[in-house]
Amino acid sequence: MPFYDLGQNVGWVHVGTDHDTAAFAVESIRQWWYSMGRPCYPNASQLLITADSGGSNGARVRLWKLEIQRLANETGLEVSVCHFPPGTSKWNQIEHRLFSFITQNWRGKPLVSHEVIVNLIAATTTKKGLRVKGRLDTGKYPKGVKVSKEEFATICIKGDTFHSDWNYTISPRKETVIS
Repeated sequence: MPFYDLGQNVGWVHVGTDHDTAAFAVESIRQWWYSMGRPCYPNASQLLITADSGGSNGARVRLWKLEIQRLANETGLEVSVCHFPPGTSKWNQIEHRLFSFITQNWRGKPLVSHEVIVNLIAATTTKKGLRVKGRLDTGKYPKGVKVSKEEFATICIKGDTFHSDWNYTISPRKETVIS
């Protein structure tokens, strides 16, 4: 799962060995946040994620939204998500500012192991200062996890006025403490 911080010109690629699920996608965000995001933005109260519309982080994936809720609760961050419309990945800066350089870096090299892949990703730099970090995740992320209506109803989600199905904010849940 790739991340690109436009302001810092830094990339992060979380390489998994199991299934590409919503749980894996959000774990990737979690690992990026604690490794790179929080140190760069210690006073942040909100995180903006731009994402494709399909796959594990798709706009209609209920588990994606539930896992984002769990991340928001854990970090205290309000998480805004903006999904690219279907078929518009060419607008995604990850394609132009990150993947193109990673693929140039490993061109012609045999990708024989996860370790080689992560090391080649992490060795990617550009003359304009791009730095990339890579991390291997050997965790298990089972496919087919279902989110019940009751679980989905616990998500503190607010849709944007423009395409609320693609653009929304998930706020940390305010837990009531009874003493």
